[in-house]
Amino acid sequence: MMTNSKLFSDAKKVIPSGVNSPVRYFEPYPFFTKKSNGAYLWDAENKKIIDFCNGYGALLLGHRRKEIISAVSNQLSKGTLYCTPTESEIELSKLIIGNFPSIDKVRLVNTGGEATMTAIRLARGFTKKKKIIKFEGCYHGAHDSVLVKAGSGSAHNGISVSDGGLDEVSKNTLVVQYNNIEDLQKTIQKNKDIAGVIVEPILANMGLILPEKNFLSDLRKITKENNIPLIFDEVVTGFRVAPGGAQEHFGIKPDITTMAKALSNGFTIAAVGGRKEIMDLLSPGGNVYQASTFAGNPISVSAAIASIKTINKIKNKLYSKLERFNLLFSTALDDMATDMNIPHQINFTASMFQIFFTNKPVTNYETSKKADSKKFEKMFRILLKRGIFIAPSQFEVVFLSDAHTENDLNKTLDAYDAALKSVKK
Repeated sequence: MMTNSKLFSDAKKVIPSGVNSPVRYFEPYPFFTKKSNGAYLWDAENKKIIDFCNGYGALLLGHRRKEIISAVSNQLSKGTLYCTPTESEIELSKLIIGNFPSIDKVRLVNTGGEATMTAIRLARGFTKKKKIIKFEGCYHGAHDSVLVKAGSGSAHNGISVSDGGLDEVSKNTLVVQYNNIEDLQKTIQKNKDIAGVIVEPILANMGLILPEKNFLSDLRKITKENNIPLIFDEVVTGFRVAPGGAQEHFGIKPDITTMAKALSNGFTIAAVGGRKEIMDLLSPGGNVYQASTFAGNPISVSAAIASIKTINKIKNKLYSKLERFNLLFSTALDDMATDMNIPHQINFTASMFQIFFTNKPVTNYETSKKADSKKFEKMFRILLKRGIFIAPSQFEVVFLSDAHTENDLNKTLDAYDAALKSVKK
């Protein structure tokens, strides 16, 4: 039997740093997964692990959900890639539009990063302007326009602006503080060349940071008043917070929306959608170029159709269950840390939560960065030792799935209790 240590040693010889995404690395080495089912992973050493990373939010319905696996298996018997239009692409687009009233038309792509890159290009093509406003700590993929004071692995590794990125590109990205509407207003007043504003409506790549009251509605009002397209990056929140994402939850209609992750419950697909007059600028009908060999491939499309249909069918039970579990879990965790006199903050909403080791509320990039990440890393190691897998970085989020049971949550709370006691020491 191969061990995780041996596999990592082998991986480093052929893969940069031994991982294909930096967020997967943690010291001394990550575990290697060989299979999954429901709420569980099994590593190379046959250890069963309760999964709360959940594909960084993608697996809303859990691993190997039967409806999705059945749909994909059926499509596999028909083919994997055609590079021609398919009827199923139309069906998927109608399902997305049916859940997101702000969207008139959809272009399918492969990844969240590709979706946000296309959304920004669309905003620039629509306005004929250059500058993009983003918010500190929001992560919109690893492309030059948005890899400036980004969250996720970029924040975890302390990279504010990536080497290899062009100054000529990043200088057109203006960064403002999340939850600070005055900062946004001042930036817009000083710059008349704003092509668009992109934001995670719920910041899920700097830990979990929630929008303060009226922040999103004020953001929508200001962008409308200044004729600036508003892009909601719902790569994480789309379908996870509600069938219509965070925009349904908060009652906000952006001009452009990106989504990925829970769209297909674990298959590679993403989408960018929005107002007809903006989306029609995409080639070949318009002059905003975007293309991809694998966009709309029938395997991922079949998975996305099955995912959305399943979500829509069980939505009343699904979201209420996850919210109930999250409230119970977050409250219990808060009580534990309070009883142990550990300075902490717990941010939670819908099926996501995160604990920060700090005595001040976490409302933006700056306050998130001040939390004690060393304590978080110690907690992470104890949790993993006890068979609980959360994302290894303070700047990620704990995700619940429909596959989690009350028994899973009880076992996990026991593990958190042990981990917090270790942190206190």
